[in-house]
Amino acid sequence: MTAELVEIPGYVAGTWTIDPAHSGVGFTIRHLMVSRVRGRFGTFEGTIVTGADVLDSSVTATIDLTSIDTGNAQRDEHVRSADFLDVAQYPAMTYRSTGLRPDGGDHVLDGELTLRGITKRVPLKLEVGGFGPDPFRQDDPFKGARAGFTATGEISRLEFGVGDTTRVPGGNGLGLGEKVQIVLEIEAVLQTED
Repeated sequence: MTAELVEIPGYVAGTWTIDPAHSGVGFTIRHLMVSRVRGRFGTFEGTIVTGADVLDSSVTATIDLTSIDTGNAQRDEHVRSADFLDVAQYPAMTYRSTGLRPDGGDHVLDGELTLRGITKRVPLKLEVGGFGPDPFRQDDPFKGARAGFTATGEISRLEFGVGDTTRVPGGNGLGLGEKVQIVLEIEAVLQTED
């Protein structure tokens, strides 16, 4: 590890798979400039490779856009339509990291997000939750070692061609906010140790 990085207790170099049962892919967007709507995607997968040098780590992930859930079935169907995500033509969104860099006591994961056939650079602020054994593995708790991460970021939905620019009547803002806040809570399971 580089001297400028904060020590990560229990750090394990290896290949990990995201555990969807203990992870969440969520987002928040402003609605009519007065409130926020929250949503999540229920189906996703990914691989995390933690390098011998933490800065050599990488992530790839795929999110099934048909699995969107905002708590309202009618709205979810509309968001799946060509007006927004167009899941018939673009059923998945992907993320591929391009680098990791220190940022104070945390890290920033640089990467490329592909949505609706458009790829843009999207950095994510990364907080390492920790590394540790799985106490429920009686045979060998380190075989199912776990790692936890929180990643947050922001995208412009308009840069990806999602939704329109309808404005609030008499107001100076969009009916649906341009910026989408992303929150990822990830737990991953060790597959191979390097």
